[in-house]
Order: sequence, then structure tokens, then C-alpha cells
Amino acid sequence: MEVLLIDPLVPEALSWLRERYEVAFRPDLADDPVALRNTAYKTRAIVLPPHVVVSQEFLDFSPKLQLVARMQISSDNTDLEACARRHVRVVQARSATVRSNAEYLLYGLLMLYRRGMISALLGRQIAQVRMGRELAGSTVGVLGLAPVAHTLAPMLKGLGVRLLGYDPAVHHAAPIWAKLGVEPVPLNDLLARSDAVSLQVVYASRFRGWINERLLNHCKPGQLWVGVSRSSLFDPEALALALTDGRIDACLLDGANPAFAAEGTPLYNVPNLHLTPRLGSHTREAKLRASWYVAHRIHETLSPATAATKQSEFSELDSLNHPSDMEDPQAVSPSQWESLAVHHRP
Repeated sequence: MEVLLIDPLVPEALSWLRERYEVAFRPDLADDPVALRNTAYKTRAIVLPPHVVVSQEFLDFSPKLQLVARMQISSDNTDLEACARRHVRVVQARSATVRSNAEYLLYGLLMLYRRGMISALLGRQIAQVRMGRELAGSTVGVLGLAPVAHTLAPMLKGLGVRLLGYDPAVHHAAPIWAKLGVEPVPLNDLLARSDAVSLQVVYASRFRGWINERLLNHCKPGQLWVGVSRSSLFDPEALALALTDGRIDACLLDGANPAFAAEGTPLYNVPNLHLTPRLGSHTREAKLRASWYVAHRIHETLSPATAATKQSEFSELDSLNHPSDMEDPQAVSPSQWESLAVHHRP
């Protein structure tokens, strides 16, 4: 077959693709590596869920493979060097979930500011309901200028929030800060002055355990945290201590590693740590954007009539019609990565 879908596309994109190629939808193969290799042997393009790893061995069983596509962004499930050697194109719907993740972070902040709402919905009396706060007039620290922050910042500014920001890859004098209405500050100042922190740092292996006890000692008491970054950024013991001694009042993280707060870990059963399974990207609109983007990248790659250098007529799906908001912050000042690694080594 030409196209093998392990991760589904929306019906409209699937129908469009089937009009042009032989397509098989086999979600059962995601957890059957032997059957997947046997099926992928004659496949030219494959769409995989996050937990299926593409290694050199996988590629050896897929001699005709030209494209590997993901509906989600991930940095550790594909051997990019092996794919490059084999001239296999790797496609990720990078921008499809930007807006949905930004709205998730906004929802998380609103929920943590008004946690008494859950008690009210459960029928408790007003005297038993925890008094909430308003976002307007508060200070939120934007920790990381990943693309989702470019969408979240205007949302928060529109609600009357003061924004402080820090990104290890972006110089404090870079124009992107003023463009987003965010005041750039040193990381310690951001933690000391923020009522809440939104975490969307682009993960790199050197930052494993970067958010540690020394850093969290600067938290403003009663601080709230929401995040869509990799949970590996945290030192679990340091986060557990901050959640229990009052530095962090509550923390909501999306898509944390299953072992992050498993039984036997410091974060197990910590009541004010709330984890959700990648709900930030789980919207109809994000799925629609990702499906069409992947479908057209498959067509772009497999069709002999489509040159690889030709600009796709569907390229706007990858920018969400906000090209100015998608400026790569690391392109502004990549030099700060090295200095941060020296001064904040876990």
C-alpha cells in the first residue's frame, strides 16, 4: 500500500487522500511491532502516534518509506539522523495545536484562580467555597517563548494581566518582547514577582531537572503554575517540596510522563498537583488542522507532479494564518543557551 495510517485523520482529509492513493487505516498495529513491520514493508508514507518509535531498525524494515508523519510534536520518538540518511521526510503538524494549547493554558489559569467553582458545582454552600481571584490586575510569568506563548500573551493582555517573561534562548533586548507586550526579566525576578507562571519552554536534554530547588526557592508564596512543556524540566523532589511548603499553591501540567507522579515517586498523591493527558491539543479544530496539514504533506511528497521546492497552496495551515506570531524565538539570540547551561546545570 502507499499510505499507512496508524494515527487517524479526520474523515474529510482521509477521503481526500483516498481519492489519490491507496490508503489503509490500521490503528491496531500501534501496539504490535512485528505486524507493523510486516505491513510497513511496502509502505511509502506512514502516520504514527507518539508512542511508536522510528529507529534505524524500523527503517530497515521499510525500504520504500519516503515520509513519516506525526499529528503531534515530539523530539524523542524519531531517529532524525537515520531518516536523513535514508532521505525519509519527517513531518510534524507543528502549528496545529498552538491555539488549542494556548487556550488550555488560559483555562488552567482561570481554573486555578477560581478553584472554588468546583466546590460550588458539587453543591457546597458559599461558606464552604474557597474565595477566588481575578486574573485582571495580577502578574503572570511567561516562562518560555515557544509559539504557544505568542498566542497566549495577547489573550492575557486582553484580560488586564501584567506579563513578565524569560526564555533562555531570547535576549532581553530582543524586539519580540515588546511586540508581545511582555516585560523581559531575569528568571529569579520572574518567579519572585509573578502570581502565576505559564510554562512553555522548548525542551532540550541539557535542561532535564532545570526547575530545581535552587530555582524554586525564588517563588512568590502561593504561586500558581500551568504548563504544556515536558515534565522532565522539573526536579520531582523540588517540585513536591514546593507544592507542600506553600511556595506553589497548585500546579496543572498537561502531558506529563506517566512515571512523573507514579507510585513511589516524590509527587505521588500530592493533592495540589493536577496532571492531564495531553488535553491541550485535544480539540476538533486542532485535529482538523493537523489532519489536513499531514494529508497535503503526504501528497506533496508522493505525487510526481509536485516538486519538493514548490510552495504548497495549503502552507497557511502550518502558520495558523499568524505568520508574524510564529517567529522563531531561538533565531533571535541562540547564544544564551550556552550561558544558561553553565549557570543552571542540574
